Amino acid sequence: MKLPLDANLSWRLVTLLSPYFPDISHVDKIGLPMPASDDQIWEHARINNFIIVTNDKDFLNMATVKGFPPKIVLLRTGDQSNDFLYDVLISHVSDIHLLNESNETGVLEI
Repeated sequence: MKLPLDANLSWRLVTLLSPYFPDISHVDKIGLPMPASDDQIWEHARINNFIIVTNDKDFLNMATVKGFPPKIVLLRTGDQSNDFLYDVLISHVSDIHLLNESNETGVLEI
């Protein structure tokens, strides 16, 4: 399972979360131009079977219109510290894995 964190999330979370998600990265490190548009991120994630982790509801709108892939983990937490986001994501590790395995669900809202 490949999880790029969107630009609105800190790259520092990659190191913190890598024990739980070995293929986690930041969108700035997946080979896209910087800054990448939401459309570029979406298309890259679709082609490469990524699950986008974001707090940008524009991706939810895209998923509603375009369907999946890619799948989306949408954080509905507002602007929070890295420690808070780490705790939230760790508490939903099994949900994220279930999203990855599902053929029927394309969005996980947390």
